[in-house]
Amino acid sequence: MDTLQVQQAYWWTTTGQTFLQAQVATTATDDPDVEITVSWRTADGTTGSFPLYRFEDSGEYQYHYALPQPVPNRPVQLTATSSLGGVSRAITPTLWPNASPPPLPAGYQKDFIDAYLTPVDIQARIKRLARQYRDLVDVIDLPNKTQGYRRNAVGYLGDPAVAALVVESVRFGDQNMNGVQVRTVDPGRTNRPLTVGYRDRVLTVSLATDTAGKTVSTTDEVAAAINARQPDRFRATVEDGSAGLPMPVAGPTRLDDGLQGTEVPARPWTVQALRLGVHRDGSRVGVLAYSQEHAREWATPLVTLEFAERMLANARTDPATRELLEQVDIFVIPMVNPDGANYSFNDFNFQRKNLVNHCTRAARDPKNRTSWGVDINRNYTVGSYFDGYVGASANCLSGTYAGTAELSEAESGNVIALAQDHPNIKFAMNVHSYGGYFMWPPGAYRADGRVTLPRPSIDESTLFLNSARRIVGAIAQERGTVTWPSQTGPVADVLYSAAGNSADQLYYELGIFAWDFEVGNDRWNPATNQWEGVGFQPPFDEAHGESQEYAGGLVEMVRVARDHAAAEAAAG
Repeated sequence: MDTLQVQQAYWWTTTGQTFLQAQVATTATDDPDVEITVSWRTADGTTGSFPLYRFEDSGEYQYHYALPQPVPNRPVQLTATSSLGGVSRAITPTLWPNASPPPLPAGYQKDFIDAYLTPVDIQARIKRLARQYRDLVDVIDLPNKTQGYRRNAVGYLGDPAVAALVVESVRFGDQNMNGVQVRTVDPGRTNRPLTVGYRDRVLTVSLATDTAGKTVSTTDEVAAAINARQPDRFRATVEDGSAGLPMPVAGPTRLDDGLQGTEVPARPWTVQALRLGVHRDGSRVGVLAYSQEHAREWATPLVTLEFAERMLANARTDPATRELLEQVDIFVIPMVNPDGANYSFNDFNFQRKNLVNHCTRAARDPKNRTSWGVDINRNYTVGSYFDGYVGASANCLSGTYAGTAELSEAESGNVIALAQDHPNIKFAMNVHSYGGYFMWPPGAYRADGRVTLPRPSIDESTLFLNSARRIVGAIAQERGTVTWPSQTGPVADVLYSAAGNSADQLYYELGIFAWDFEVGNDRWNPATNQWEGVGFQPPFDEAHGESQEYAGGLVEMVRVARDHAAAEAAAG
């Protein structure tokens, strides 16, 4: 017989439906066939049950669980039984999150979001807020300019189905390289050497010939000749499957960066942060909210900008908001990754990473253009891939590519520079989407034995969880959305190991209480009795709802920071 321990038993009601969620652990951890069933009884005497499912992570048993289950009323008792005969003690499920913010005053202003916002739109919004609220706003230009919405110009010389080279400009396409032509020619004479020349924006490769006047240069020879004789302008690689083949007479081919966003400025981008508060001098506790590390997460800057504008607009009409801005120094980076976001809006909507292409040789083939870039949230220094932690990749085409080194990217460097330059920042929220998570460190582990980064102390763990309850309660006030208790906790426990994420560096290295949102909670479909995901780019009505509810969560985080600072001051 095994022994069962109920790790979680929570209930809540949203949009008129009550849900119950449970996690149970068995001592028979090595038996993959153990079945666990939860039985429940509600306040009106109704009973029922549902199965739990085994969950393993990194090859190690964690617990049995199920998605939140609908129940007809408030559950008052829960018991778990196993197929090995184990029976848990009876538990009274706990109301989740059992916290709510103060009510909004009459006339409270909100709903400042009316469309998805591109980086160009966000830049304009930042400028407008700074102009409109001069007494409450500073705009901080972060120190590292990004690459910008730019790529090298590239094209195929030859036929990729037969024999071809990939020819790429060394400079970006907008630097007078878009439209440059590349061609191979037959010199029309016998015994000619392979030559490479560049004139009038045309790269001409004259193929070698034999005694009969037949061209004899191979693809490898032509690529090597271009790289040797025009290294400051071009790089050439042999297309997969073309190595050693005769190079055909081909072209002219026009090189192009392939970018479609005509309204996006083609220059390095200055990422900006808003600083909000009455006392913007480091004398008050600081809070950082930042979003869109991942380009495709279009709803996330809507959250941080709605939050910022609520704080500013209500500071003039609501004493409670004015008091918060008297007591807290707020920093907001609406868009960490502008280049990737521009690419997501204009070229490939599922772009996750930035636009810096660290790939070499065959991986630079333009067929891979939607897989280039660095995952900004795997490029930080603590618990990184480079230190042996799980959840990032050295493959430049991977969605979790960690880059060439820790903080190799301008975007990650900007987040850390802001935090380092303002040591009064003690709380931070990284806004991602989607799925409805509320998380904190540790965010990574090593595979052998699933050894996580050090766990927070008991006191800090209590602060993380109690603050999460308050913030989850504030989110729920908008439209009843509840972040599940099973998705509230350390990143490595409730989601996965994310080597080199920003929250870990902020917490372990800089002493900041750092959280992560995953906005866009799953929605319950009563017609199908199933939970349904909303996606990275939901219809705008859903994204708008997310902006409103999670902005409320960020306002509550400011209250958490204020209360924590006051408690520390009182303690001496």
